Amino acid sequence: MHIYNTLTRRKEPFTPLVAGKVSMYVCGMTVYDYCHLGHARVMVAFDVITRYLRERGYEVNYVRNITDIDDKILKRADENGESIAALTERMIAAMHEDEARLFVLPPSHEPRATGHIGDIVAMIETLIEKGFAYAADNGDVYYRVRKFANYGKLNNRQLDDMRSGSRVDIDVSKEDPLDFVLWKAAKPGEAHWASPWGDGRPGWHIECSAMSTCCLGDTFDIHGGGPDLTFPHHENEIAQSEAATGKTYVNTWMHAGAVRVNQEKMSKSLGNFFTIRDVLAEHDPEVVRFLLVASHYRSPINYSVDSLTDARKSLTRLYTALQDVESSAASSAASAYRERFTHVMDDDFNTPEALAVLFELARELNRAKQEKPAEAPRLAAELKQLGAILGLLQQVPQTFLQGTQQAMPLSESEIDAKIAQRIAAKANKDFAQADAIRDELAALGIILKDAREGTSWIFEAP
Repeated sequence: MHIYNTLTRRKEPFTPLVAGKVSMYVCGMTVYDYCHLGHARVMVAFDVITRYLRERGYEVNYVRNITDIDDKILKRADENGESIAALTERMIAAMHEDEARLFVLPPSHEPRATGHIGDIVAMIETLIEKGFAYAADNGDVYYRVRKFANYGKLNNRQLDDMRSGSRVDIDVSKEDPLDFVLWKAAKPGEAHWASPWGDGRPGWHIECSAMSTCCLGDTFDIHGGGPDLTFPHHENEIAQSEAATGKTYVNTWMHAGAVRVNQEKMSKSLGNFFTIRDVLAEHDPEVVRFLLVASHYRSPINYSVDSLTDARKSLTRLYTALQDVESSAASSAASAYRERFTHVMDDDFNTPEALAVLFELARELNRAKQEKPAEAPRLAAELKQLGAILGLLQQVPQTFLQGTQQAMPLSESEIDAKIAQRIAAKANKDFAQADAIRDELAALGIILKDAREGTSWIFEAP
């Protein structure tokens, strides 16, 4: 298996620190608002990675944190007139609902920043003792960026090139403008915890360093996150963690691609910002997941009505192949399809090529249904089993193909009545009327399929 490492900028053979086990940390959500499409991208990408690693026989310890104390959280709670705990608990519950609807499995562990304050303070104390951090006269504690010789290695940046960027905060309390905060002194009325430097709360970057090393050790296999986290967040995590422990922090860095909406960056100012629940209110969750899986995890995704329509059509092809077939017991025996699926997924989790294997398998299944019916159950089982590794094809085919009743322009009973009218018209040799009923339903997105067993239908939103 080979994985692209953001740190080295190349694909590398993957060898976990402990044979048969994978330790993975992914930066999770700051829970001040509902999760958006960018969060869905990261959720699904690392869900597929986890599923596949487990399929390959690895015991995966997947840690995804929750940031439940942050400037944005304080601001939103104040705006809403609710407590921080009430806000964060509500948003965490919503996040779990969103990921469940997208068929995302829960991580092995989900630590919260507020549950690791003691670990955070201990790491800051170590950094101060080693000369990598200092307490300023304003009550904050800062990290000395220039003290860490390899700062910038993840993003291939030189320190002097960073001085003139918008990411550099100007603060007279800092020794150097590049230094970043580890501990923030509490303002009057703010949530706070006791520390050797006074009451305050942790900075964002130190939270992940403390939580990841507490859960997975000083060095672990994989660290992942969204594309916007490489700098400064992950760069700062490396500096903090390696300075504190004296060890390599992470062996493989992985970052998911960005989500664009109609080829534009998703942004509230552009009016193209969508939460997961906004999207799932109008589109089938599995269709949305298919769209996210259809692109390689490192590639950008374009979200649009057309892309969702294409995703539904593709998923419909797979479910149509599974329709009217009783799959046999799932088997893990080697087959040409399984071997090819494994080969492409071993190449940096190449899900587009893995889906191509599923479509070839679906084509063979369609042929078998007509020419070799005895082979169809085995092929259907393999299609479902490989689809499950991507988090797909686990619904009853007819349930997916008929869509949700709320999304359809007619109820099932109304559709059945139309089909009965068409059958009667055909029996009376009124083929013009039969065709008119078919065309009427097709215009509503209800596609009829005639077979020896009778007429069935699927719903494709027009």
